[in-house]
Amino acid sequence: MLRDQRSSRGQSRDQRTNRRIRAREVRVIGSGGEQLGVMPLEAALERSRSEGLDLVEISPMASPPVCKIMDYGKFKYEEKKKASEAKRAQVVVHLKEVKLRPKTEDHDYDFKVRNTRRFIEEGDKAKVVIQFRGREITHKEQGTAILDDVAKDLKDVAVVEQPPRMEGRLMFMILAPNPKVAQRAREQVRAAAAEAKRGPPPGEKAAAEKAAAEKAAAEKPSAEKPAAEKPAAASTSTTTEENASAPASTPAGTTP
Repeated sequence: MLRDQRSSRGQSRDQRTNRRIRAREVRVIGSGGEQLGVMPLEAALERSRSEGLDLVEISPMASPPVCKIMDYGKFKYEEKKKASEAKRAQVVVHLKEVKLRPKTEDHDYDFKVRNTRRFIEEGDKAKVVIQFRGREITHKEQGTAILDDVAKDLKDVAVVEQPPRMEGRLMFMILAPNPKVAQRAREQVRAAAAEAKRGPPPGEKAAAEKAAAEKAAAEKPSAEKPAAEKPAAASTSTTTEENASAPASTPAGTTP
């Protein structure tokens, strides 16, 4: 029992590495997964140093403890990445609340039912609440009838997880996705996580790069246009200077 408790406590902490390993002899697994056998700790440390890697204690409760030669920093990074991907692919079920009144109009009722259907199809649960005010509390059968109608309208996607019950002036029931809808929602979440991990397809990436190149090419002539107009401006100024330096013409019949 004490051995199991020590093992569970050891798993919650990082593995011992290199000089933190306390055993005198260890069973060593090479960086390629090959069995190197039992050897003194110093020999195992020397082997890991020669490969530029770490000696990591992966099974401290074995006799002797099992150690593996690996890049510990890379190992921790990959573990963190796997945990993040698993969390991203995990389906989190929320409880969405939809409020109705005993005298809810048909238009509002249809709108609330559509929203409830959307919540269910996304894999969430829905808490449908009937709120009584004043003397409406004396007609609880109206609230029960509305909740029954909601359950019937959504029977193709939802099941009643908790039947109608009173809580103060509120009557509510909880709807959950049926197994088929819940499975479809889980598959959509996993597909979205896999798509985010994979990134854009090569075709889309090439198309984006081509569009960026065409945009840059279209903007380039407009940027060079002022430079092309400079010689014309220079020739105009030269003509003006020549006209200014030329002698003024004298009127006919006059002596200069």
